[in-house]
Amino acid sequence: MASNRKDFSANVIEQIGKLRLVLFALLFVSLSVLAPVFISKGLGGDFHVGYGFLSLRTVVCLLGLLVVYFCCDGLRLFYVLRSMGYRIPLVGLAKLVFVNIFFSNITPMATGGGFAQIWYLRRFGVPLGTATAATTLRTFLATVCIFGVSPFLLLFLHPFSTSLGGGILSLGFAFLGIVYLFLFCLALLKRNWMIFVLHRGLNLLCRTKVIDRARAVSWRSKAVKEIVRFSRDIRRCSRGGADILLSVVCTAVFLMALFSFPFFLLRGTGYPVPYLLSVGLLILTTFIMYFSPTPGGAGFAEGLFGLFFLSSIPSSELVSVIVIWRFLTIYLGMGIGFLFTLTDLFGRRRCGA
Repeated sequence: MASNRKDFSANVIEQIGKLRLVLFALLFVSLSVLAPVFISKGLGGDFHVGYGFLSLRTVVCLLGLLVVYFCCDGLRLFYVLRSMGYRIPLVGLAKLVFVNIFFSNITPMATGGGFAQIWYLRRFGVPLGTATAATTLRTFLATVCIFGVSPFLLLFLHPFSTSLGGGILSLGFAFLGIVYLFLFCLALLKRNWMIFVLHRGLNLLCRTKVIDRARAVSWRSKAVKEIVRFSRDIRRCSRGGADILLSVVCTAVFLMALFSFPFFLLRGTGYPVPYLLSVGLLILTTFIMYFSPTPGGAGFAEGLFGLFFLSSIPSSELVSVIVIWRFLTIYLGMGIGFLFTLTDLFGRRRCGA
């Protein structure tokens, strides 16, 4: 256990790759800075972020929403873990939330966040297979909500509902969503298929002399053990009853909080957008960002937001809303997660000194 505590941040960074992580972080920062600048220039104005429209009432609403957003993000994983027989201290749960936000947004398609959470859960004695099952199920619940709703939004949400392109996009996204969820369910439910793919992959590595036979046998034994545990914990979780229901409720509240930030920001500017329209456009933005190749969807997020809300707010205030929206939902959580990561790294060095 002590070794895991010392090596957590180093293990995550080594597994993702130090150079790759630095490059992804630089790409994220560059796109996050340049996208609002390009949007501002494209709209014929100078880049400027103003905060004058943030009244006390708007700030209070946003802060309350932020608390709900972060708390429900942690609780949706907490209840999944509790259904599997594990409890995480509140301080540890807070770290899990922010470490996930940090690593998710400096790796493409949010691949690093779940990986970091798995390593972090092992510090609290959660086995690898159980941690993988918990984070996978947590992600699956949110994915089902977003992917299940998005194709219908394209069919019924103005302006997509009035154009031929909206129908075509709806069919295309529906197909992508079905394929994505099918592969997800396959990984969750077909344990023997996962073991078969693992077996074939290790045999290929042996034949190509990448690893020797003894190491392949050792890896296969450990991996099969974790896959079996993963499958068992998923089944145990499905019988969790109240805990799973609470996780579903927390997931729904978390997503609604996430998608509600633009509504309060736009209302603060004096150009309110109907709540359901605002939430629907944010769901579509998030859905498309799932397929973004850039870290944290940087560049794509700002561009899509600007495209969807350009007709609802003056261009002079659009960039300010985009920057504040990204700060509240992404940059703030990333900053806290970065501090937690640095704390773990420096703590490890002191322990090793």
